[in-house]
Amino acid sequence: MLKRTGIVLLLIILGIAISLNIHILIETVKLIPAATSEKADKGVQHSQVITLTAAGDCLMHNTQIWSGLMGDGSYCFDTFFSEVKYLVEEGDYSLINFEAPMAGPDSGYTGYPLFNSPDAIVQAFKDAGFDLVVTANNHALDRGYQGAIRTLEVLHAAGLDTVGTYKSEQDSRTFLIKDIKGVKIGFLAYSYGTNGIPVPDEHAYLFNFLDRDKILTDIKKLRSQVDILVLILHWGVEYSSKPTAEQEIMAREFLQAGADVILGGHPHVIQTMEAIKIGEKNKFVIYSMGNFISHQRGRERNSGIVLKIKFSKDFSKGDTFLEEVSYTPTYSHSYYENGKMKFRVIPVEQTIRKIKQGKERYLGSEHLPLLQAVLDHTSAQLGPFFRR
Repeated sequence: MLKRTGIVLLLIILGIAISLNIHILIETVKLIPAATSEKADKGVQHSQVITLTAAGDCLMHNTQIWSGLMGDGSYCFDTFFSEVKYLVEEGDYSLINFEAPMAGPDSGYTGYPLFNSPDAIVQAFKDAGFDLVVTANNHALDRGYQGAIRTLEVLHAAGLDTVGTYKSEQDSRTFLIKDIKGVKIGFLAYSYGTNGIPVPDEHAYLFNFLDRDKILTDIKKLRSQVDILVLILHWGVEYSSKPTAEQEIMAREFLQAGADVILGGHPHVIQTMEAIKIGEKNKFVIYSMGNFISHQRGRERNSGIVLKIKFSKDFSKGDTFLEEVSYTPTYSHSYYENGKMKFRVIPVEQTIRKIKQGKERYLGSEHLPLLQAVLDHTSAQLGPFFRR
């Protein structure tokens, strides 16, 4: 009897032990997902740096159009941006201002004063790495309402974004917002006018005029939806090296209202840029980026830049900061190849080095003073890079 009782007690003790082991095992299993989750938290993205690149005005003069005419009657502009492609592609998102409608061949392709570009320029934009083509400028209606609409259709068919002109009232009320690596960027674009060509009353939504109150209203509507707000303005005095006092006042007002960056165009020469402290944040304005490609006369009218703007977002706090603004001086170079005039945008400093190394195909040592003057003037206008 005693022996049997001892066996029973032993079994009870073993049962308790087994029960405890199972419990311990279960608790251990429960801990495994928690440990995995902790490791996953360490991999959560807490910050992100993104880069925008921007270029100034792209004009299409008669000589530029003729340069792309092929033997079969088609057009190709593959020389335009091939040497600055690497600069454009440094951006996660890149933009350019295009000052020519694409109304089709029926009315003929022409340059100034009423532009009409072959559609082939769009492939040049794509090949260079541009993502956004700004259409709010004074030449948008050079070929009327239908020309402006067709321009949008051609750009959209190529997968390019547009801002500043719109096919419908609904489109005009829909802000362009891009989510780039988790950073939301909104774009707004406006122009001072259309060279006196009226916007049809029934299509008043077509064109964003540079109206102070409208811009402030749009900034207010867009601000809460994005981390970064980029304002693109076609404004200022042509060929003037400085912005007007009115532009400087407006720039500060728009930045205070919520814009983070103002990119200017229209003067066809490079104007000044500056970082402006608004509250705890640095904001940025460049009043004119100059001509990216054109056949206007004069060194300054063929000078431009590829602008690079870096932002960082702190996901844990939801804050986004301007980290750096830098630029690469460029020059719109016309040259002859096999008896035909062609065009290309060249990076100035790199081209100077290539000339000195004997590696530049079209420019020689006699062109060094010109390129050095472009470099010096651009640097004098824009000053040093901004870094936070």
